[in-house]
Amino acid sequence: MLRINIVTIFPEFFAGPLSLSIPARAAGTGGVSYRVVDLRDFTHDRHRTVDDYPFGGGPGMVMKPGPFYEAVDALAAKAPIVMLSPRGKRFSHADAVRFAEGTELTLLCGHYKDVDERVAQHLATEELSLGDFVLSGGEPAALAIVDAVVRLLPGAMGDIESARTDSFFGRGISAPSYTRPAEYAGVSVPEVLMGGDHAKITSWRDAQSLERTREAEARDRLAWAEREAAIAVREAAIAEAERLLAEKAARKARKGKRRT
Repeated sequence: MLRINIVTIFPEFFAGPLSLSIPARAAGTGGVSYRVVDLRDFTHDRHRTVDDYPFGGGPGMVMKPGPFYEAVDALAAKAPIVMLSPRGKRFSHADAVRFAEGTELTLLCGHYKDVDERVAQHLATEELSLGDFVLSGGEPAALAIVDAVVRLLPGAMGDIESARTDSFFGRGISAPSYTRPAEYAGVSVPEVLMGGDHAKITSWRDAQSLERTREAEARDRLAWAEREAAIAVREAAIAEAERLLAEKAARKARKGKRRT
């Protein structure tokens, strides 16, 4: 059995989704158990405070390290302990498979401006992100990861072959799907899917899958190039700021020598 621990300040966020559909079915067949822990239970003041002002100033609040450490200790959690963060590695199907093959998974949900870096660096064993965007908290990301993982467990899906033909399951992007009616809003289902020739259908689906995968990879390469260009601009700005600071320090040093 896989045990999934979720540490959050909003445990009620998970009550409905984990009781529905595949997450509920996976638990019902004994493939997974969920433990949703309220981070505020590990605070020690009457206001159950989990955040504080950031050292060095700046906007927003930062979640304190203590409650996270105590929650993980109370769970006796073992790796992997995942911090959900936009800084993390992009979550992938390979990660879902890796977690589904394990016996325990702990997900740490941040909130507010940030989480104390000591949680990410010294408590979590890895950081994962859903993509290059920021959510209001780690809860939606944690739920997405739970769903991606538990659907791979034995008994979670009524038709495991359906999962094996999904995108990324030993393949790239899956081919398009159609169902009845054969024509809708002036658009017809491709004839190859209507002909009953399974060899041709398989060939068509493979070709469509390859085309979609190439398109997705091209988008990823373009996004990567744009990201690299933006990084280069920031690096140039930092280098220029450092040069100006060095010149200012040198002028100050020369003035000091003249005075002596």
